[in-house]
Order: sequence, then structure tokens, then C-alpha cells
Amino acid sequence: MAAANRANVFTACHKIVKKHYTTAGPDKRSILEQLVFSAILENAPHKVAEECYGMLQSEYFDWNEVRVTSVPELAEMFAKHPNSEAAATRVKTLLQNIFEAIYTYDLEGLKKGNQGKAVASIEKYGATPFVVGYVTQHGLGGHSIPVDRALLNLMFVLGAITDKELEKQTVPGMERAIPKTKGVEFSDMVHELAVDFQNAPFSKKIRDLLLEIAPDAKSRFPKRVSEEPPAPKEESAKEADPKKKTAKKTATTKKVAPTKAAKSTTTKKAATKKTAKAEPAKKKATKSTTKKTPTKKTSTRITKKKPK
Repeated sequence: MAAANRANVFTACHKIVKKHYTTAGPDKRSILEQLVFSAILENAPHKVAEECYGMLQSEYFDWNEVRVTSVPELAEMFAKHPNSEAAATRVKTLLQNIFEAIYTYDLEGLKKGNQGKAVASIEKYGATPFVVGYVTQHGLGGHSIPVDRALLNLMFVLGAITDKELEKQTVPGMERAIPKTKGVEFSDMVHELAVDFQNAPFSKKIRDLLLEIAPDAKSRFPKRVSEEPPAPKEESAKEADPKKKTAKKTATTKKVAPTKAAKSTTTKKAATKKTAKAEPAKKKATKSTTKKTPTKKTSTRITKKKPK
């Protein structure tokens, strides 16, 4: 995208968000406290981050106690956070790396040295780009706008960055388009819009606001995934392999055929048996009839011839 077009998007974004959001103002915490707070603030609303940070302050004795606490326990403290486990991991990683590097939690000396070296030290502690940008802006006096995943997605939908820039997680030209004097105000308000869009990407109110900033943003809105019920496994299997279905049908036919044959054989046997029973009865009847009818005996007389 051309630099002029990017600048127009950033300027329009700043102008519109001022109508709907407010700024929290400069962060007066120490460098270490800004590191912890920004680790919680990443991809989360400012109000939620303040509540989570307040829980750490009230529930733990010092930062060392927070350091030795497990991630799951810290995540429970951040129950209202959109991604509590990720926030807990960032906080614990920072505190652990700082302690192992300098055996203390005093980082105020970073303000006195070269800003570049201070940024390099913060990066070595395992800080994310968002955390580095936040501390640079609020603690080191530099002009850097914190960029997290929520802001990247917002800028892509607004058309300020391309697909490749989204993959590289960079937003070129933003610091040039927004003056340093407006840096904190712009960061705070745009961050809130980005997080709201992340948490409710299909909200009509949020989408209307984005269209007010960039009228062509509609083509880049995330699409709803249609929730169609999955097809039953049995039906899918039958449709996928019609040969199996035919084979199954043939097997069924073969099974039925012997049954019919067996049935007809049984019927024939029964009929034969019945006939066999009937035949002796007939014979018996014939026999009895023969006994009852006496046979006539013919007497044979022998006639002697008289002599002549």
C-alpha cells in the first residue's frame, strides 16, 4: 500500500476513535511495573488489565513472590482476562529473566542510558514487541506505538497493512503518521477499538465504526463459519463406498435364499410325513376289509367212471 494511503487510514482512525473512546493518559509507574502491566494489557481491555494488575498488588507481598508462583495460579488471578494463561506466562517469564540477569527488580537505571541499549535490554528479558513499545513510549520517553495481535488484525481489516505485513507483525508508517504528542492518546484509544473488535468481530456497532474509518473494510471482515451438523457416520460410509453397500445387499440376499429353501424343504418333509402316515391307514383298512369278506370254497367232486 502507498504511504499516503496508510497515512490517511491512520489519520481517519484517530479522528473517529476520539468520538467513541477515551485515553488513560501517561503511565507514571516504574519501568518494572510498566513491564508487568503491559504484559497484562496485551490483547486485553485497559480496564481488565488494571483489575488484574491490582490483584497482583493486593494478593502478593512483592514481585519475587509473583515470580515463584506457577502460571496456573497466576492465570486464576487473571480470570477476567481474554487469555489469562498467556498473560500469566508473559508476567512470569519477564520476572524470572530479570531476576536471573541482575538479581534485582530495579530497572530505573534504564532511563538514564541510551534508549537503544535500554530497548535491547528489555528485549533480552523476553518482552514481546507490544511490551517493548509500551515501555518505550511511557517509560523511556520514545515515540513508539505498541502493536499486539489485536491491533494487527484491526489494521489489516482497515486496509493499512497487507497480508505479508500481517505475517511479519509490523505496521509500517504508523509512528510517522501520528505525531509524538498524540502518541499516547492514539495508542490508548486504538488499542481499545482493536480489543473490542477482537472480542466481538461480528458486532454491528463495531463494524459500522470500522466502515466509518474505511468504507472498503467490508470486503475484509471475517466471515462467519456455517455450522452444519455432520452427516451420520453410517450414511457417510455407505455413500463413500457404494461397492460395500452392494456387497452387503448381495450377502443379505444369499442369506435369505437358503432360508426360503430350508422352509420349502421343511414343508415337503412335513407333507411326505403326513402322506406316509396316511398310507398305512389305507393298508390297514384294506386288510380289515379282506378279513370280513369270506372267500367261497369250491368243492371238487371226483367222478368215477362206471365200467362199461
